[in-house]
This record gives sequence, structure tokens and C-alpha cells, in this order.
Amino acid sequence: MAGLIRFDEVDPVARGDGIESIRLTPDPLDGQGFTMGITTFPPGTSIRLHSHNTIEQVTVIEGEGMAELNGEQVPARPYDTTQIAPGEWHRFINTGTGRMRILWVYGSTQVTRTFADTGETVDQFER
Repeated sequence: MAGLIRFDEVDPVARGDGIESIRLTPDPLDGQGFTMGITTFPPGTSIRLHSHNTIEQVTVIEGEGMAELNGEQVPARPYDTTQIAPGEWHRFINTGTGRMRILWVYGSTQVTRTFADTGETVDQFER
């Protein structure tokens, strides 16, 4: 069933420090094998170092920052894209003066997040 998901009508998920995620696949279709959305970071913020149970691809669509990938920090600007295998530690840090937005795509509709600092595993949309 075709449909249009209106970005400004999706309730954001608060991640702390003003960081918000919007899931662009709220109700996966039958046979859908991916989840995608957008996360917005205010200046100077970052998400916790974590890994997932599935592959993830992230594209910076606005602003600039750093992608921390398995301990290495690399600059990330618009349209730069990461490929992250399951279990690899990563996070994004907004080092710019304006907001940074990333588009993320997971290779599953059942996504978990494991935090490096605690080892705790939660559903992707929990803080």
C-alpha cells in the first residue's frame, strides 16, 4: 500500500540534550527489511557510543560534525555516508555552529542499540 509520511506530522523521539529522531518508517510494510529516519543534533551535542544488531548506513544531510567509528573520529559533511556493520561502535558529534541532521537506514525492522559505557541493550527508540 503506497502512502506519504509527512515529516512534520511524525512525533519526534527525544534522545536527550535536544537531540531528536524521527522514524520515517513508523509502520513497516509486509516484507519490508529496513528502518529509516532522521536525527537532528543541536550544536555541541552527540549521542552515546553504541552499536546495533544490524547494519546501518548514515548520510549527513545538513551541518557538519564528526563520525566516531570504532575509536577513530573522522570529519563528516553533507552527503558523506558511513557503512557500519553490526556490533561496530559508533556515534555522531555535532562540531558545527548550526544543527546537524543525519539520515539513517538500518537493514532490519527490529533494531537494538547497545551502549559501550554500560553494555546495556535497548530497543532503538529508547534513550
